[in-house]
This record gives sequence, structure tokens and C-alpha cells, in this order.
Amino acid sequence: MTPNPHTPVFTSEAFAALGGPDLVYVRPIRASEILADAPEGIHDTDLRPDQTLYAVCRADGARLAVLIDRDTAIAAAIAHELAPVSVH
Repeated sequence: MTPNPHTPVFTSEAFAALGGPDLVYVRPIRASEILADAPEGIHDTDLRPDQTLYAVCRADGARLAVLIDRDTAIAAAIAHELAPVSVH
């Protein structure tokens, strides 16, 4: 697929600012992704690699938090004065 030359290209910083810094989304994530990013020695957890967790992410995709279920992730975002949105 050839990119459209008229389509604007956003930097990560510009995309993060889209909608304001308080806009976040919640997405499912496998525990294996978290375990792969964890520093050495942190793997002593009760997480199964195939377990589904929920990440609170900025507009640019940066993870702010990972929680055990979707409702808790949304509640945590709201408690920290962030605005979670639904992304499909």
C-alpha cells in the first residue's frame, strides 16, 4: 500500500497531544508482554504469560499503568483525573 502524500504524518509527541494530555485508552495486553519488558529479577510473580491484563495508555501508545481487569483500569484512570475513551 502506497502512503497518501496528502495524509499528515504525526510525530509521537504531536499524536500524544491530540485530544489533550488527559485523554487515555484502555486496551487488553498479554502478561507475556509485561514480563518481557520487566527488568531482570522481577519475574517472580503470579502472572501466567497467557493471562489478559489491561493497560492504560496515552494517545501515542505509551503505557501508563497495567491492571488486572478493565473496570479497575478505567476506575484508576478516572481517579487520576484522566479521560478514558473507547477505542475499537
